[in-house]
Amino acid sequence: MIRDTSSQDAVITAAPAQNFKRRALWAGAVLVVIAGAALLLTTWRGSEHSVSASRLRIAEVTRGTLVRDASVNGRVVAAISPTLYSTAQSTVTLKTNAGDTVKKGDVLAVLESPDLADALKREQSSYNQLEAEVARQQILAKKQKLLAQREADTAEIDRLSAQRTLERYESVGQVGIIAKIDFQKAKDALSSAQIRASHASKAAGLESDDVALALRTKVNELDRQRLSLANAQRRFDELTVRAPVDGFVGTLNVQNRSVVAANTPLMTLVDLSKLEVELEVPETYVADMGLGMTAEIQLGEGRATGKLAALSPEVVKNQVLARVRFDGAQPKGLRQSQRVSARLLIEEKPNVVMLPRGPFVEGEGGRFAYVMHDGVAVRTPITLGATSVMAVEILSGLKVGDKVVIAGTDAFNNAARVSVNQ
Repeated sequence: MIRDTSSQDAVITAAPAQNFKRRALWAGAVLVVIAGAALLLTTWRGSEHSVSASRLRIAEVTRGTLVRDASVNGRVVAAISPTLYSTAQSTVTLKTNAGDTVKKGDVLAVLESPDLADALKREQSSYNQLEAEVARQQILAKKQKLLAQREADTAEIDRLSAQRTLERYESVGQVGIIAKIDFQKAKDALSSAQIRASHASKAAGLESDDVALALRTKVNELDRQRLSLANAQRRFDELTVRAPVDGFVGTLNVQNRSVVAANTPLMTLVDLSKLEVELEVPETYVADMGLGMTAEIQLGEGRATGKLAALSPEVVKNQVLARVRFDGAQPKGLRQSQRVSARLLIEEKPNVVMLPRGPFVEGEGGRFAYVMHDGVAVRTPITLGATSVMAVEILSGLKVGDKVVIAGTDAFNNAARVSVNQ
């Protein structure tokens, strides 16, 4: 058995000064602990809850430029996407399939309409008939002009003959060879011939105007018939449906060899060379939006910018459709109906008190925020101004440098004070 060393131990008595210092140190430590406990107890008594800081996100109030924006979703659509319609009741013969790539002018379908074909033949026949009548009227006008001119020339010859007769009577009348009564008859004959010549000349002019007017009337009828024929020909040509743009056939609305009524949609073309983005914008942002507004579009891993080109006047399910046109060259690799997200830049507000946006905006309705004071989150009334996707404007209730709980306040249960444990 091994014996202990208790027989070798000796009791040493501490010096009085050392005992005093040791008691003083212990007393100071006890006072510090009591003060800390009292302070902690006071804080706990003033707080309704205690939450770990790891569950919260705290941000600092700063001053800077706030960019008002709106985050929306949309899809890529074709800027040019015409729908082709039947022009008359007809039988459709399709010459293409859905998804086929087509060029401008390619035949997509042929419509068979006996009514339009017969109408074109009737208009063509009427045009040929009027054309023959115009030619006949031209010949008739020439004949009538010649007859009128012949009468005028005959009257002129009679006038000249009467004038010569009078001149002969005047030459012999001076020597007393001719009787005075014959001389007077010659003068009367000349006057009558002059009147007939004048009337014949005027009648020839009127006859020329009359035949010209009749000819012009026939020509006008021919021109009117030419327009009718052109319209019938156009309607007949429209029975051959051609591609108005380069692209591909999006959808077919009818079956091959089916009978359709007039104005029935046949198919839709999609022009992929000109794409736009159709955005679904909440109606709350519409009042601040305008044409030409800048939009940032997220396309997969890339990003593009564009301008607001159109805004629908109709609200559907609390949303308004807006069209954005790309700036510069169109991004490559886009697909029809591709889903995208976009950020509309509404305005910039410089030198404003701002705070990063967080769930507290929706959770507290933008009326309260929890401000940190010595480890305690204090519920403080605030007033918000403009909001964006990343930040909110503070109009009152907070100052630059304040620490605000912007996420995790759902666990506070609207308490006035909440202790935050580190």
